Amino acid sequence: MAQLHDLRLRLLVQQESEQISNSQPSDLDLSIVQARCLCWLTLLAEAHEDQANDAEGRNDTEQAMGWFADSMRLRDVIQVVSSIEIPLPESSELDNNDEGGDFFNGEPPMTA
Repeated sequence: MAQLHDLRLRLLVQQESEQISNSQPSDLDLSIVQARCLCWLTLLAEAHEDQANDAEGRNDTEQAMGWFADSMRLRDVIQVVSSIEIPLPESSELDNNDEGGDFFNGEPPMTA
């Protein structure tokens, strides 16, 4: 069952990366990548929580704790990914025109 889950996850990640590369063939928009990652991470966290609840219902405490711990790790990753500041393309172009080419206006490009 775990192998099937892993294969399904790999397929979903592969499909998502192909959709991103096809929709942004020459200029990859990092804000789109971030939004899609957050969607997938949320779905994975919810699936892990469901698995934890199922295991708890079967009185398999050890398995429930494992699934719950994984869901908490995913929630932590969601917090990290959502805290990454990515300049939006429109605002970067405006800043670039206003500042004479200073892309980040003295700020670091991304923070985590």
